[in-house]
Amino acid sequence: MSRFVLAIDQGTTSTRAMIFDREGHVIGMSQREHRQIYPQPGWVEHDPLEIWQRTQEVVQEALARADMPGSAIAAIGITNQRETTVVWNRRTGQPYANALVWQDTRTDQICTQLEREGYGLLFRQRTGLPISTYFSGPKLRWLLDHIPELRVDAERGEALFGTIDTWLIWWLTGGPKGGVHVTDVTNASRTMLVNLRTLDWDDELLQLLRIPRQMLPAIRSSSEPMAYGFTTSDGPVGAVVPVCGDLGDQQAALVGQAGLQPGIAKNTYGTGCFLLLNTGTEPIFSKTGLLTTVAYRLGNGPCIYALEGSIAIAGALVQWLRDNLGLIRESAEVEELACSVENNGGVYFVPFFSGAFAPYWRLDARGVIVGLTRFVHRGHLARAVLEATAYQTRDVVDAMVTDSGLPLTELRVDGGMVRNEFLMQFQADLLGVPIVCPLVSETTSLGAAFAAGLAVGYWESQEEIAHCWREARRWIPQMSAEQREALYAGWKKAVERSFGWAEV
Repeated sequence: MSRFVLAIDQGTTSTRAMIFDREGHVIGMSQREHRQIYPQPGWVEHDPLEIWQRTQEVVQEALARADMPGSAIAAIGITNQRETTVVWNRRTGQPYANALVWQDTRTDQICTQLEREGYGLLFRQRTGLPISTYFSGPKLRWLLDHIPELRVDAERGEALFGTIDTWLIWWLTGGPKGGVHVTDVTNASRTMLVNLRTLDWDDELLQLLRIPRQMLPAIRSSSEPMAYGFTTSDGPVGAVVPVCGDLGDQQAALVGQAGLQPGIAKNTYGTGCFLLLNTGTEPIFSKTGLLTTVAYRLGNGPCIYALEGSIAIAGALVQWLRDNLGLIRESAEVEELACSVENNGGVYFVPFFSGAFAPYWRLDARGVIVGLTRFVHRGHLARAVLEATAYQTRDVVDAMVTDSGLPLTELRVDGGMVRNEFLMQFQADLLGVPIVCPLVSETTSLGAAFAAGLAVGYWESQEEIAHCWREARRWIPQMSAEQREALYAGWKKAVERSFGWAEV
């Protein structure tokens, strides 16, 4: 019987199961959404049991659509929304509360207090991360402080913590009946609790956040030859299969893009953008405001690190143009409208709606549109909206090159906005390097599959994975260096105009 690899991609809004063959082709898939829970402003939650239920459903549906039994699966890989935090009882499997989603900002006072006490540099030096509500360590501290029985149970080893990967692996491998409590190096590196050099929980940081070490999962490789554990025959797979791949979603996309050599970068274009640059076996601590994170660790090989830069508003700006201004009826119309003009007419749109993030880090910034004249019409605004994503990407890429000293030779891309031909060509022109889109667009799921398949020898080497990655489209720079730099200089002037607007 042919053998295949199953990837479970648990994201912020939905859960997907995808079955891949040895060439990286999709054989079967299923996807289901789950609820977004907003108890009060700034709070964002998920129901962990609903996520587990959706996971079981999509696994069963993907197998049914591929018309195969679970025994045809050689290995299972997990990829997940990274910083979302779950706590549950070891004996019952019941969560103590809803999961706190990475977007949740209720930990702002915890983070502000740590900064006020002068711990910002310590966290940067140990974890590569700033103190932020984004990460799961402060979320876990908040839960420990606000659920009376949780701290007592945690200190006696009854309560478990995990990000979504840990939660799913625990249930897949038996749950209350012997489920394995593990995470991988990529997800652990997003907690604000892991020393990037030792790749272990840092006792001093745990003490600062008052987190009992015994509730934390074991940290393992992203591709584990010994397997984290095995599914049960009465579970959703219906067979005993090794669970042996685990990567946070953006790191999985880097692996799915075969970004396995230093200097390879990928950008995922969605509501926002996530750029990761493979920097090799030594962590590079950013001087430009980027995150230093673990890219992956495959088997017993060395840990590979990355620089990461996030853009808050990319596709969301197209949605804003549609929903708030009504200049287009459907998001897909923005490209035709942008192409109706020869240039931006001198207009720049800086979408710093909630402040400027990497590499500027200005909370006092707000969105601005500059360069308006009587000549400008909605085509110029549409073009400026798309160009804004490319300019922000250049900002982050330049910061990555400065930090790493690694020249960018191409940018591998995925995500919904990759279908926008104008944006991709303008991005190539603005960076002065080719933009490359893969044949398999589901790079996050494919990365999780690669990690699991490598662990069991389904794919024998990283070179074989690189061979599986196939190029679908390439955009070559066509703009002169003089024009490129003139346009970018205009963007930098526009960015300066956005500063100092809000009182913070």
